[in-house]
Amino acid sequence: MAEARKEAEEVMFGAIDEVLEKTGVKAKDIGILVVNCSLFNPTPSLSAMIVNHYNLRGNVLSYNLGGMGCSAGLISIDLAKQLLQVHPNSYALVVSMENITLNWYFGNNRSMLVSNCLFRMGGAAILLSNKSRDRRRAKYQLVHTVRTHKGADDKSYGCVFQEEDDTKRIGVSLSKDLMAVAGEALKTNITTLGPLVLPMSEQLLFFATLVARKIFKMKIKPYIPDFKLAFEHFCIHAGGRAVLDELEKNLDLSDWHMEPSRMTLYRFGNTSSSSLWYELAYTEAKGRIKKGDRTWQIAFGSGFKCNSAVWKALKTINPAKEKNPWIDEIHEFPVHVPKVSKVIDS
Repeated sequence: MAEARKEAEEVMFGAIDEVLEKTGVKAKDIGILVVNCSLFNPTPSLSAMIVNHYNLRGNVLSYNLGGMGCSAGLISIDLAKQLLQVHPNSYALVVSMENITLNWYFGNNRSMLVSNCLFRMGGAAILLSNKSRDRRRAKYQLVHTVRTHKGADDKSYGCVFQEEDDTKRIGVSLSKDLMAVAGEALKTNITTLGPLVLPMSEQLLFFATLVARKIFKMKIKPYIPDFKLAFEHFCIHAGGRAVLDELEKNLDLSDWHMEPSRMTLYRFGNTSSSSLWYELAYTEAKGRIKKGDRTWQIAFGSGFKCNSAVWKALKTINPAKEKNPWIDEIHEFPVHVPKVSKVIDS
């Protein structure tokens, strides 16, 4: 437990120190705090650890989200957005992280061993503001958040499940139905998101195909809208290679669009809810973010959930002025990641 707390402190405090330094905001000015970590939920909570360490004010609105999987980062963003809508002139700090120390699986169940190969420690801190004067120095404007929850379906509910194996060792089991469940959740999510972001021509094509299939019973493939007409950049949760391959195919994305997600998975592994921010940081470090660009963040999580956030860049990001995990080595990326690698027997 002590080592797990130490890991949490290193990740959270490091990210928060950096965001406060970048923005010049004092800890006492933070009125809303939202922390999410799926598997490590100590008492006192992670949010209480932050309140204590930074001596936050007594009336801070503090929330600690646990057990909500890899998509909890966007749930935290959505919660912060709703709180900012009713608390004017406020700052909201969102901290997304995952903790590995107490959640390593020591058994032999294959469905549980997969998580050992994918998950890594990591975290991110995001500062949101509804103060009009902050617009001139803000990087992005949050335009939309769309949340989809498929937990009413038993197959969706159980496809990512923490449980004991036959030897009473606790682990997170990943079902073979995971990709199918994720696909259905994605369809529901983009059906809601599409009308908010797609040009009218794409909406009409989608609606016409839907009418043909549902009303006239025509045997034609569902029309997948071209989301490249709505977004310049895509940050898809680096949950694993299979997830990225499936979304690349379904959304008809190019290698360039997928690069931030694939390089994040290669370099940092699956850092759960914080992976989306590593991907956005990659895009910034490459100098790709221009004023007016739209970025789609999309994440999947246990439950089963699919959540989206849409951001609009308020300025062109100069990588020379940025400080993020990629800056010192961004010139080395992208790298080729083979689909199959030889295992060298020493």
